[in-house]
Amino acid sequence: MLPAATMLDAKVPRYTSYPTAPHFHSGLGPETAREWISGLPGDKSVSLYLHIPFCDRLCWFCACHTKQTRRYEPVSAYLQVLHAEITGIGRLLDGRVPAGAIHLGGGSPTMLRPEDLITLGKCLRDAFHVLPDAEISVEIDPNDMDEQRLDALAEFGMTRASLGIQDFDPRVQEAINRLQSFEQTAYVVDGARARGIDSVNLDLLYGLPHQTVESATSTLRQALQMAPGRMALFGYAHVPWMKKHQTRIKDEWLPDGTERYAQAQAVRALALEAGYQPIGIDHFALPGDALALASQQGRLRRNFQGYSADRCDTIIGLGPSAISQFEQGYLQNAPATGDYTRRIVDKGFATVRGVTLTDDDRIRRWVIEKLMCDFYFSRAEAFNRFGTAADNVMWQARQLAETETGSLCEWRNDRFEVTDTGRPFVRLIAARFDVYFTAAAARHSVAV
Repeated sequence: MLPAATMLDAKVPRYTSYPTAPHFHSGLGPETAREWISGLPGDKSVSLYLHIPFCDRLCWFCACHTKQTRRYEPVSAYLQVLHAEITGIGRLLDGRVPAGAIHLGGGSPTMLRPEDLITLGKCLRDAFHVLPDAEISVEIDPNDMDEQRLDALAEFGMTRASLGIQDFDPRVQEAINRLQSFEQTAYVVDGARARGIDSVNLDLLYGLPHQTVESATSTLRQALQMAPGRMALFGYAHVPWMKKHQTRIKDEWLPDGTERYAQAQAVRALALEAGYQPIGIDHFALPGDALALASQQGRLRRNFQGYSADRCDTIIGLGPSAISQFEQGYLQNAPATGDYTRRIVDKGFATVRGVTLTDDDRIRRWVIEKLMCDFYFSRAEAFNRFGTAADNVMWQARQLAETETGSLCEWRNDRFEVTDTGRPFVRLIAARFDVYFTAAAARHSVAV
């Protein structure tokens, strides 16, 4: 039985943070960043996220902060500023805080020249004590890759390669301006493994223009031939009001809610049939993969990079638009590269907005992350973590479970659980705990 159209078309946040980024404000700046970073304890490792805000080709589906450039000079100039930000924060920490994970994202990090990738890796290790077992992941556009870049990524220390695929169907690729063959993609996977990088993640999308159940499942079957350790099967986020290049994708090319849901269910079924374990709402991993183990052990996390096995509570975002996560709250750098550059040169920090968490925010952040990762939270654990401050949210959870008539959630064994029926709609359930969310004013992607 198909869910109601109102559920399929509902628009809610993806909940990679709480409060979500639209609720950040301009009251937090460089002084706050300096204070929060200086106060980090030396006995806990942090994660580093580096944003490369350039692509040599703009994909119409992309919702990232990036811009196209066919000249390398702006990239070279930007890297000098990024090095300055890295060095400045490293100096502030004085080498006392270890880095347990590094994620290089974009944009297209792999458009960097090989020598620049190697130099960036050296800059990071000069500024931070990168732990020997640190997970170092890089987002890869297979169109950028050659033997020299593969060698450079190995020298950079990459331990996990994350490759974007989206869809292998030529008609879909043309509609999203992402021409990429199976052979190109397999070449990168093989090249990474030949250099000892065994952890491979593949990103695919459903809900793309001209996409069908048949094309989505055909793409996944081809992806499975490369035996990735994990896969992300995302729903395309059509947000042309936020990303103007998405206006090149005509609304009439997109599948409706019923077709989109069918695609999501079909690729999910195929992934499960192939032996992958479901992780959260849109990730899948082979048994034994770090993400699968984290999910089984209740250690799965969700942040701006999606689902993660990262044990670090603090994420330091580097580069324009990058978001940092601290115990106190979130901070975001200036999105525009020029503005980011001026702020780093003038003050050493490019922080322009953020949010400080209240006690209620922390409780709701925990509840929403538990729902997005595990599909449940227990009353006992809530009170163990937050004491009687959790009373209000736990009462709300019980009321929701008792009054919800769609069989999406229930209160059982003193815990709030999302049912199997409700799991595809967990973002809708999470939104019920979001005191900032107003459906009438929502400008988000569809929930499924």
